[in-house]
Amino acid sequence: MQTASKSAKSLPSRFDVAIAGGGMAGLSLAAALGKAGLSVSVVDRDQPSTQVAADYDGRASAIAFGSARVFQGIDLWPYLEDHAQPIWDIRVVDGHALRGVSPLFLHYDHGDIGDNPFGYIIENRYTRAGLHSLIPRLENVHWVAPDAVLGVDRDETAATLRLQSGKTLKASLVIAADGKKSGIREEAGIKVTGWDYNQTSIVCTVRHARSHNGTAVELFLPGGPFAMLPMTEDRSNIVWSDRRDRAAAIMALDDEAFLEELSTRFGDWLGDIELIGPRFAFPLSLSHAETYIGDRLALLGDAGHAIHPIAGQGLNMGLRDVAALAEVLVDAHRLGMDLGSRTVLQRYERWRRFDNVLLAAVTDGLTRLFSNDVPPLRLARDLGLAAVNRIPPAKKFLMKHAMGVVGELPRLIRGEML
Repeated sequence: MQTASKSAKSLPSRFDVAIAGGGMAGLSLAAALGKAGLSVSVVDRDQPSTQVAADYDGRASAIAFGSARVFQGIDLWPYLEDHAQPIWDIRVVDGHALRGVSPLFLHYDHGDIGDNPFGYIIENRYTRAGLHSLIPRLENVHWVAPDAVLGVDRDETAATLRLQSGKTLKASLVIAADGKKSGIREEAGIKVTGWDYNQTSIVCTVRHARSHNGTAVELFLPGGPFAMLPMTEDRSNIVWSDRRDRAAAIMALDDEAFLEELSTRFGDWLGDIELIGPRFAFPLSLSHAETYIGDRLALLGDAGHAIHPIAGQGLNMGLRDVAALAEVLVDAHRLGMDLGSRTVLQRYERWRRFDNVLLAAVTDGLTRLFSNDVPPLRLARDLGLAAVNRIPPAKKFLMKHAMGVVGELPRLIRGEML
């Protein structure tokens, strides 16, 4: 085992916060807390170089405008801005691979609410690479990788992480950022509600002849949503959800046959398309923890909630968790409070739970409403999209929600310092 960062320095005997999981949410929280002066350890099972390889994750994420402010506030944005494609327009439409698209649609134009984009499309590998460059610059953040947390012992004074390498780490608080199948959450006895969608998300990238002009398109097909997300260099990231059996058959096609299937859904609005890079497949499900906190424990990101990608909000939910939890912990640290106390952690729970439950319910409802070809439902949803498109107040509210600037916002999302 080796330490990914600060390898020449011995680990402190105790940290303010120990984070299990070095994904995008976990490292973003580490950067926020480390910049604010807290001592942080991050433990991750992957070799850091593995996470930035081109074949590790072909996904790109829609980073809402508010989430981009989080990246700016933790000093990550300079590593990302050259790879960030602004989203200037969003079009939502019902469709069918054979019948084409509905004439009724919903169109968001950023100009209707100001000069800022709705957000940005950034390839996950660039976000990871940026975090991997930023974290080693923070003197009070220690990154232990590759290593794994075998278990956590928690008492009235500290949380002790037992690592696969034989090391132990002590902290006032442990953060479970170890994903949807969080072992720390399971060990703590926190139950999860959820279900499988019997859908798989196929992810790939295409290059096209014409410019997308920063337009993101969500096409609702009977098997699931088909998203075309604008990327830099006249490319688009495809997030294609379909029934699991159908997706498996599509993934088994050779590149030529796969591109033909893709083209029937993508259409010709951007001219000829070509497949670049590998394809990836991810099973889709919903999960939500009954609580985000325990004794000296807080859940972050997918460890607390995982939703369908129909609205592209999964990582944004995690980054709002980051912004809220960072603010709660930094404020408590400045007041000399015990970071692992229920008093501190309950503020985080109250702040994030309603927003996450609401968004999980909305995305689940949309998935069930649009992933079918029942004529009455098809007509109802088409009329609903068209109605919202013609009601400016409702439309502007939804546009601001898409930007991630609605509700009780943490300081980082407001563009303020912690």
